[in-house]
Amino acid sequence: MTNLDVSHNLVLRLAITVINRRGNAVQVVVIGAGVVGLASAWYLARQGLQVTLVDRHADVAQETSFANGGQLSYSYVAPLADPGVISKLPQWLLRADSPLRFRPRLDPAQWRWCMAFLRSCNDAQVRRTIGEMLSLSFLSRDALDELLGEHALDFDLIRTGKLVVYRDPGALAAAAPMVDWQRSLGADQRILDGAGCVALEPALQAIGGQLAGGIFTPGEATGDCLRFCQGLKALLAQLPNVHLVLGREVKALVHERNRVVAVRTDHGDLPADAVVMAAGMFSVPLLKPLGISLPLYGLRGYSLSVPLDAAMQAPRLSVTDAARKVVYAPLNQHLRIAAMVDMGVARADIDPARITLLKQQVLETFPHLELTNAKAWAGLRPSTAHSKPIVGRAGNFSNLWLNVGQGALGFTLALGSARLLAAQVMNEAPPIDPAPFQLR
Repeated sequence: MTNLDVSHNLVLRLAITVINRRGNAVQVVVIGAGVVGLASAWYLARQGLQVTLVDRHADVAQETSFANGGQLSYSYVAPLADPGVISKLPQWLLRADSPLRFRPRLDPAQWRWCMAFLRSCNDAQVRRTIGEMLSLSFLSRDALDELLGEHALDFDLIRTGKLVVYRDPGALAAAAPMVDWQRSLGADQRILDGAGCVALEPALQAIGGQLAGGIFTPGEATGDCLRFCQGLKALLAQLPNVHLVLGREVKALVHERNRVVAVRTDHGDLPADAVVMAAGMFSVPLLKPLGISLPLYGLRGYSLSVPLDAAMQAPRLSVTDAARKVVYAPLNQHLRIAAMVDMGVARADIDPARITLLKQQVLETFPHLELTNAKAWAGLRPSTAHSKPIVGRAGNFSNLWLNVGQGALGFTLALGSARLLAAQVMNEAPPIDPAPFQLR
């Protein structure tokens, strides 16, 4: 099918606008213009609904989607909660150079999340979660291919493959059984020795002697999430049934019994037949007055965007340093480096000490990188304790929907989550089993 055919079919579909019981077009308000909210608006609009996308910022992707890790990691969706994490927690919590930093607070939500996290750190739960997450990530991968077949979005997409490198032979050996199991679920992964890692990614030469080996997944990719969001915004702006309301802060949801009837903003109310909450951590206070407690916690992460030139020896593959939890994503003229988890902070402020540490770790791995002009960024990843997003109806509210909790995999899971959500909103057969992603 050509792009012209696709556009023609879309016009025909939009002409058959969904009508509510009052005889008016169904109005859906999507709250949040990050990558998840934009994707939700796209698939709902494609269903013929009248979609209003609202965000407090004047442009899209100004929060967690702005400068994230840049990896489209469809086969690498292992949850943060893992049995191996428990033995590492004491040293992580006590060391200044730990990839995980925990600040205890007098916050019941923090401790509830921590207890749920520890309960999820068992083999049976991890295997179940990975299987469920792979179904969603593979849906996202197929959705991206379909989207790019219809529209020429330019967001520095590079199908690099992903190489996870290990310094510790024991850690690599512990990862091997999971590789075999994920391969049985359709994830193409292979184990390399240290020399094989350097042969595949020559920029690792400086630490070649330290490497026990690595895991290579050829189907992975990298891309600039901000540019992807800007491309989706441009597509949405062309649709006659989409209204972009940017620079307007949502204050509350107006509800009558078990229905939301409007979204209250600082510039008046937006009438709604249905509402989709896709505002990351900002979803939590908006839903609390409705008696809905979202099991989300903000995990602050950091990134560096490093300008590249032809002479700089930078990785050409997507690389993850397993021990230090640092990811490297090539983005044409830039290298995106993301790392670290700060738990117990409520804001996305940049901690200079963490950036200094990150730069030190980067140069120990890739000493030829020039970090003088690197741009630092921090964002709050909206995470569930089991790492699965929440996609589905919100409690007893008949017309309130959730698409939140993608955590560090927001870019990877956005399109699949949005497709799953749109099917539920339209009461259509879902593309995958929605049960694992429901609010409990």
